[in-house]
Amino acid sequence: MGTRWTRPGPYLLVLLCYGQLLPWLMTVGDQSLDEFYNETEAKLFLQFYEQTAQVVLNQFMEAAWNYVTNITKKNREEMLHKELERSQVMVYFGSRARLFKIAQFQDPVVKRMLSKLLDIGKAALPKDELWEYNKLLAYMETAYSMAQVCLDEGPCLPLEPDLQEIMANSRDQKELLWAWQGWRDAVGRQLRPIFERYVILSNKAARLNGYKDMGALWRSKYEDETLEQDLEQLFQELKPLYLNLHAYVRRSLHRHYGPDIIDVRGPIPAHLLGNMWAQSWVNILDLVLPFPKKPPEDITKIMKGQRWKPGKMFEEAEKFFTSLGMLATPPDFWKKSMLERPPDGREVECQTSAWDFYNGKDFRVKKCTEVNIEDLLSIFHQMGHIQYFLQYKNLSILFREGANPAFGEAVGSMVTLSASSYQHLLNRGLLSQQHQDSEEEVNFLMGIALDKIAFIPFGYMIDRFRWKIFDGTIQKDIYNQEWWNFRLKYQGLCPPIPRSEDDFDPGAKFHISASMPYIGYFISLVLQFQFHEALCKAAGHMGPLHQCNIYNSKMAGKILGDVLKVGSSKPWPQVLKELTGKSKVSSEALLSYFKPLLNWLVTENVQQGEILGWPDFGCTFPERRKPKAAFLSMELEPKAARSGQWVLLILCIIMFLMILGLASRLFVMEKQSANKDSSDNTETGNTKFLCVPMEPHQAARGQWLLLGLCLILMLCSIILTIRIFTWPN
Repeated sequence: MGTRWTRPGPYLLVLLCYGQLLPWLMTVGDQSLDEFYNETEAKLFLQFYEQTAQVVLNQFMEAAWNYVTNITKKNREEMLHKELERSQVMVYFGSRARLFKIAQFQDPVVKRMLSKLLDIGKAALPKDELWEYNKLLAYMETAYSMAQVCLDEGPCLPLEPDLQEIMANSRDQKELLWAWQGWRDAVGRQLRPIFERYVILSNKAARLNGYKDMGALWRSKYEDETLEQDLEQLFQELKPLYLNLHAYVRRSLHRHYGPDIIDVRGPIPAHLLGNMWAQSWVNILDLVLPFPKKPPEDITKIMKGQRWKPGKMFEEAEKFFTSLGMLATPPDFWKKSMLERPPDGREVECQTSAWDFYNGKDFRVKKCTEVNIEDLLSIFHQMGHIQYFLQYKNLSILFREGANPAFGEAVGSMVTLSASSYQHLLNRGLLSQQHQDSEEEVNFLMGIALDKIAFIPFGYMIDRFRWKIFDGTIQKDIYNQEWWNFRLKYQGLCPPIPRSEDDFDPGAKFHISASMPYIGYFISLVLQFQFHEALCKAAGHMGPLHQCNIYNSKMAGKILGDVLKVGSSKPWPQVLKELTGKSKVSSEALLSYFKPLLNWLVTENVQQGEILGWPDFGCTFPERRKPKAAFLSMELEPKAARSGQWVLLILCIIMFLMILGLASRLFVMEKQSANKDSSDNTETGNTKFLCVPMEPHQAARGQWLLLGLCLILMLCSIILTIRIFTWPN
C-alpha cells in the first residue's frame, strides 16, 4: 500500500517518451496516501489510462492486423512483442486499480471503469509464461489458418474457399468424407500435443485474476451469477424446435443417401450437412426442401449474373445502415480493409472479423469474400459490428465494447434478418417473383431455420465442452471422445468414421484453435430475434415477424443507435430493457418467428411416424490400435521387431563368417595332409573330411553340404538385409 505508482516496469519508459506520465505524477507527488486513493485521483488515474491505452492498443492492433493479413515470421514476432507490451501496461494499471477503495466511491461510472480494469486476463501470467502462452496461441491460430488438404495427385486445398465449397456443393459422400477427415487431420492433429499446455496456462492466468479456472473468467464477462442455469433454460425451450428440424432433415437425407448411410432413428453423420462443422445446414436446402416443386430463386446465380463484386456487397450493407439514419463508415475503411483475398499470393487468415483500432477513426473488416448470398449476409453482419464501433467511438476505451459479449453478434445478426427477408431481396433486385404463397413461405423459413435453428445446440455445446476441460471434469486422455459425446448429446451427430485420441477434432473449429469464447454466439442467436421484434414494432411493421424489413426506418435506426452509443457503460440488462422492454434474454421472439415452420414440421413428422431424437444410439469410438509387426510368429511393436531383425542379421553374418573361415581352414588342412596321406589313402582307398577318414564319395558329399550351408546362410543374410531396409518406419 505504500509504494504509490513507482517502479511500474520497463514499459513505462516508453510512456514517458509520449509525455503522458510525468504531468500526472506531478499532480499527485506531494499528496498523502489517503488523499492519493480518493475518487478525484481515481478520475486522474483513469484519464492517464485512457491516454496510454489508446496508444498501446492501437499499436498492438496494427501489429496483429499486419500479421493476419500477411503471415510471416517477422510479422508474428512483431505482434508477439506488441502483445507483451500491451500486457505489461494492463498489469501496471490493473494492479494500481486495486489500490483504490472502489466500494466507497460515489460516481457509478468511475466505479464501473475501475472494476473493468481489475481483470487483466492472460497479462497476469509471469513474463516468461506469458511469452510462452502468446506463442502457443499464435501457433494454434496459424496452424488453423495455413492448413491445407492435399490430393493424391494434384494441388493442396485450403479451407476457404476450396474445402468449404466441397462441403457445401458435393453430394458424393466419399468426397465429403475426404474433405471432412482431411481438414481434421491437417489441423486437429497439430494442436493435440500442445492443447494440454494451453489449458494449464489458461487456468493459471484465470487463478491469478481471482477465478477458479478460465471458464469462470469467461463467464464473468456476463455479470450474471445464474448464467449457466439461464442458458440451460433457454436451450430446453428451444430444443423441441431443433428436434423437429433434426428428424425432418434426417428423413430427407435418408431418402437421398439410403439406409446404409442414414438410420432414420439415429444420429446424422456429421459430414453430410453442407458445412465443415455441421453448424449451419443451409447448403443442403435442395435436399430437404419441403415443397421441391417450388424451389426458391438462386440468389447467388442472380448476383453473379448482375456481376456483383466484393466491393459492391459491402456497399449494399452500408446502404442499409445509412437508410436507417445511422453513421457512414469513414473513407479509411475502404482503403485499409481486406475485403477479398489478396491477389499477390501472401498467406492470410481468412476468418471473417471486424476490427476497431481504438483511435476513433480507423475501423476495418478482414474477409476473403466470395460472391454468394452467404457472404453477402456475412458482410451485413460484419458491418453491424462496424456500426457498433462507430456509435460508441467517443466513449472511454474501457466501455468500447458490446453491453455484453453477445450484443455485438446480436446486432449484426439482427440486421441479416431484415436483409434476408423476401421483401428486402425483392426491393434490391435479387428476386423477381412478386409474392410468396404459403408453400413458398415454408420453403423460405426452412432456409432460415437451416442456418439459425441448426446452430442452437452447436452454439450451446462448444463452451460447455471447454468449461469442463478447464475445470478438470474432462481430462486430456478423453478430449476427443468427450467432444463427440457432447455432439451426440446436443446435436444428434456422429463422426462418419471412427475417431480416437490420436485425433483432436475440436481444434478443427477456429474459435477453439484461436481461444475465443463461443457462448456469446448462442446468446446472440436468441437476442437477435428480440432486437428484431422490438425494431420491427418501432418501424410500424404489421404481420408475421419473418416478413419484417426495417430498411429505411429512421425510427428503428434512432432506437438502435441510442442503444449502441452506450457501449458497455451500463449493465447489459438495463441496455436490453431500453431496447426491448425486457431485462432478460427471452426465446419468445425466436419461437414466434419460426412458428409457421414449427407447425408444419410437427405435422410432417407425425405423418411420417418420426422419432424425435436418437434414443438407444451412440457414436462408436474405438481406440486406434498402433500397427504391429510380425517377427518369428510374434506381433511386436515395429521398433522392437526392427531391432530383432538387426540382431538376427548380425548373428547370421557372424555364423556365415565363422563357417566360411572354418571351411577355408579345413581346405588348407586338407591340402597339407593330402600329400602326406596319399600313399596311405591309396592303400586303404579312404580320404579325410573334417579330419575324419572316410570313403572319397562321402568326403565329397560332406564338402558339398558344407558349401550349400554357407550359400544358404549367405542368401538368408541378403534377404534379411533387404527386408530390414524396406521395413516401414
